[in-house]
Amino acid sequence: MDYQPRPEDIRFLLNAVLDAPMRLRALAPFAEVDEALQSQVLEEAARFVGEVVAPINREGDEVGCRFADGEVVSPPGFRAAYQAFVDGGWPALSAATEDGGQGLPAVLEAVLYEWLAAANHGLTMAPGLLHGAYACLKHHGSEELKQRYLHKIATGEWLATMCLTEAHAGSDLGQVRTRAVPQADGSLRVSGGKIFISGGEHDLTPNIVHLVLCRLPDAPAGPKGLSLVLVPKLLSDGTRNAVHCERIEEKMGLHGSPTCTMRFDEATGWLIGEPGRGLAAMFVMMNSARLHVALQGIGLLDAAWQKADAYAAERRQMRAPGPVPASRGNEPADLIAEHPAIRRILDTQRAWIDGARTLAYRSALMLDIAAHDADSKARERAQRWCSLVTPVLKSACTQQAFHGASECLQVFGGHGYVREWGIEQVVRDARVTMIYEGTNEIQAIDLLVRKVLPDGGAAMSAVLLELRDTLDASREADADVQRRLAQLRYLGTTVAMAAHANPVLPYEAADDYLRVVVLTMLAWAWARIEVADEATASNNPGRAMRARAAAAFRRWVLPEFEMRLGIVKRACETVALTHSAETTKAAGVAQ
Repeated sequence: MDYQPRPEDIRFLLNAVLDAPMRLRALAPFAEVDEALQSQVLEEAARFVGEVVAPINREGDEVGCRFADGEVVSPPGFRAAYQAFVDGGWPALSAATEDGGQGLPAVLEAVLYEWLAAANHGLTMAPGLLHGAYACLKHHGSEELKQRYLHKIATGEWLATMCLTEAHAGSDLGQVRTRAVPQADGSLRVSGGKIFISGGEHDLTPNIVHLVLCRLPDAPAGPKGLSLVLVPKLLSDGTRNAVHCERIEEKMGLHGSPTCTMRFDEATGWLIGEPGRGLAAMFVMMNSARLHVALQGIGLLDAAWQKADAYAAERRQMRAPGPVPASRGNEPADLIAEHPAIRRILDTQRAWIDGARTLAYRSALMLDIAAHDADSKARERAQRWCSLVTPVLKSACTQQAFHGASECLQVFGGHGYVREWGIEQVVRDARVTMIYEGTNEIQAIDLLVRKVLPDGGAAMSAVLLELRDTLDASREADADVQRRLAQLRYLGTTVAMAAHANPVLPYEAADDYLRVVVLTMLAWAWARIEVADEATASNNPGRAMRARAAAAFRRWVLPEFEMRLGIVKRACETVALTHSAETTKAAGVAQ
């Protein structure tokens, strides 16, 4: 079965849980983006994704991209689907209208890209960097560059890449060697090689805009010496720039997306932003990309769940334990959906999908608030949320995408391991999301070491207090979440103190700390979902499904909180004991 978006599920989360229509109308650019308009956009996006994008997913995987003589041929149907995507005005949905975009909220674009990834991850990789490239160029590009490229990127007429990784460096951008030599006319000549470049070469658009991280001749070593340069595939006169695709990778999954090894042979380019400030200019692009990768994880998990849920509703095997199910009739076996083991798998993944969606959509709303709210303090709070929560979502959502999709494959038994049902493709495609845009381990280190500890956990504490204040302590579920929020706040202080004695500890504890954070935030999300379900009980077709998911979350997901919390606390206690023993020993020697 092909993936089918379900706008009613999204509307419930946006309207009833997050109150998105009211929050968006309070922002000047979206004063007229009411609930009706948002619903219309979602309905049209769902139709486009379901009818145009999803049906070519399997063939895209089976045929894949072909490479010959430096050229890449996309799988059948991809070019037509992408052109329909452009014609429909879907690329960079939230780009400003003066740049050719739709001027819509980031949260609607977030939903669109989640659905696109769920329906056809390979094709979605092509426009996946458009918004980030657009934001990067709009904020840091010269007027001349913006006039030449911004409209093309905003409309999706030209696609963009992010060229960071080099074979010898991997994630260590401080080792980037690609060089950019200034020319008399103000341009640069870029030379070097990049690997793992998604969409580095393709036939979907006539031109490709490469944003390349490189060094000027007098740049210092390390990440502070990096600059960002725009290098197009085709120059303004239509001639081919000295940009070459040497090969495309033979990958575990994502066969519909070409992952390229690129070579720049004194290619012509132009500086974006200030010299030596390339990472700062690219940060806007990377932060956007990380949120979109989190949304990819959510979408892929939903795609896996849809397949498994549909299969479980048709496949009959053995008798289910417990009361006789109403679906049995005269059949000799019960639907596997009635078996507790299968029910646990399905409801647990549903718990992750709806909880993670709530957090991701809230993050997208915060992007809008950070960009447009008239209140500077509101903008500051929103930016703080995005800074802290983006690495959490990127890591947790992609990890669950892979492991949850594997669990959904289990629902099919042996049928899941063969290609006929399509679930194995989801597992393969999902695996890379844990690696690109910064591995999940790097995300955890970024969260704890670079964002939580420098201020002693003050920023994280502020975010957690904001969540606490949305809860009603008179409700048992809300009170439980408030208790966990308090434990997480204290944990940040505990780690900060232990890090003074052992600076290595945060790097060891980062993964476990991030899991404590995401489980706490998921608990908050589910508390808000249940309140919204109660308030809309008379007109809420998805309530029964969410009730099962809420129960699964409390029973099978949330208990991990105590385990991860205990792991981090014990690590801190060990540091404290070791430090105390060493201090005592040193004092004895001194005497």
